[in-house]
Amino acid sequence: MSILVFIDSADKEIKKSSFEAITYAAELANKKSTDCIAVLIGEVNGDIAETVGKYGVKKLYHSKDSTNYTSQAYASAIAQVVEKSSADVVVLPKSSLTDAVASRLAAKLKAAVAAGVSELPDLSNGFKVKRPIYTGKAFAYTELKGSKIVLTVAKNAMQPKEVGGKAEIENFSPSISDADQKVKVLDVEKATGEILLPEADIVVSGGRGMKGPENWNVLEDLAKALGAATGCSKPVSDVGWRPHHEHVGQTGVKVSPNLYIALGISGAIQHLAGVNSSKVLVVINKDPEAPFFKAADYGIVGDIFEVVPKLTEAAKKL
Repeated sequence: MSILVFIDSADKEIKKSSFEAITYAAELANKKSTDCIAVLIGEVNGDIAETVGKYGVKKLYHSKDSTNYTSQAYASAIAQVVEKSSADVVVLPKSSLTDAVASRLAAKLKAAVAAGVSELPDLSNGFKVKRPIYTGKAFAYTELKGSKIVLTVAKNAMQPKEVGGKAEIENFSPSISDADQKVKVLDVEKATGEILLPEADIVVSGGRGMKGPENWNVLEDLAKALGAATGCSKPVSDVGWRPHHEHVGQTGVKVSPNLYIALGISGAIQHLAGVNSSKVLVVINKDPEAPFFKAADYGIVGDIFEVVPKLTEAAKKL
């Protein structure tokens, strides 16, 4: 038996969330006295044997072709690796793709499944996982039963940890049936911008307190100085100040960065639901009664157009 981790990639680069999932799988493998193995579908840059091996992967099943892969096709390919490797636990980094893959994979394997786990499982009496519920306002402790288990790991749940080593590579060609390709990807339109919201370690977001789209350069200058992605509240995207793919919140993009900076955002519950997994929340607002201050780790009561340029200059000096 072994622990299998799915490695997600984009533009021939392994995503940071995948390194977190690898660390989770490697540490779980240590707890169960077994090996951490991985599956990667698609080409990536660099020496992948060394790249994943140093985080604890002993063996990597690699399929270079990911053309027109859908969630059903990914699930079929991973299931075939489960059969080849006799893995009893499959770990995936949580994303919009893997949410769909995990459920389909669990159905194929007749496995127990848990999404967004935030800690290593408790193995003292069965297999119990901790995961956030009610948009992060509470935690559920769930016992998973069965011979197969599928988990998705919440972003920032684990700090990637190098342990040294080099993975053995086995190339494989999964058998993808017509049933797996009933839905085909005709085109992919990617959000523009240097850093995408779901992958960002730092996010700078603006609300109606920015007063208009013509003032967004103040926010963008800070984001550039910090190497951050840019976001916005729902009212801002609704009135067309910013594109909808920047909308952060319960009905938009949910983010889990190490640092989230909110500029002129009041802090409606729908917005908080999309950012409450952030490690550090910083709020800048001239209204001292803004609800966001109650959730913030750090708050500055002041005029955005006076405070933010000073922060930007300080960030540039760093």
